[in-house]
Amino acid sequence: MKIQYKLGKTISLALVLSSFLVTSTYANSKPVWNEISQAHSQNNQPGTIVEIAADNPKFKTLVAAVKAAGLEETLSGKGPFTVFTPTDAAFAALPKGILENLLKPENKKTLQKILTYHVLNGAVESKSLKRGQIKTVEGSSVDIGVSIRGRVRVNKARVIQADIKASNGIIHVIDRVILPPGIK
Repeated sequence: MKIQYKLGKTISLALVLSSFLVTSTYANSKPVWNEISQAHSQNNQPGTIVEIAADNPKFKTLVAAVKAAGLEETLSGKGPFTVFTPTDAAFAALPKGILENLLKPENKKTLQKILTYHVLNGAVESKSLKRGQIKTVEGSSVDIGVSIRGRVRVNKARVIQADIKASNGIIHVIDRVILPPGIK
């Protein structure tokens, strides 16, 4: 009887400590969405995809690329669009020199091709994404993978935050830049 009592007490203590650890870890983590300026939420209207990205310090590279590609007006337009949005860390993981070359005016078409490969026509929430292929605005398809737990992958990129609502669509934050066929 004493063994069961001690074991039960040990398990209870372990559960309490585990829940404290999970709670404190969650409280200290900051989803990308939480770092977005409150400017658009004051009137309960989300900004456009471009406004939301521009208001978030984790998307500076994406915003610079959208401007360099001349896609700012399009992605600020009516839409709706679904954008798989790479973070600055995703762009930083590209091989050295690639990003700098893509941002040059002479590479505008290639940059447009890469960025529009991250965009779907229509607003597609993560729960609606199914395993298979979906055609992008660029014209090629991306491979969608969905785990049993509902975690989504786009090609080899993980969706690290899903379903950020914009006035003209939905943003899914991804951890890699995805490249269309023919671009390496």
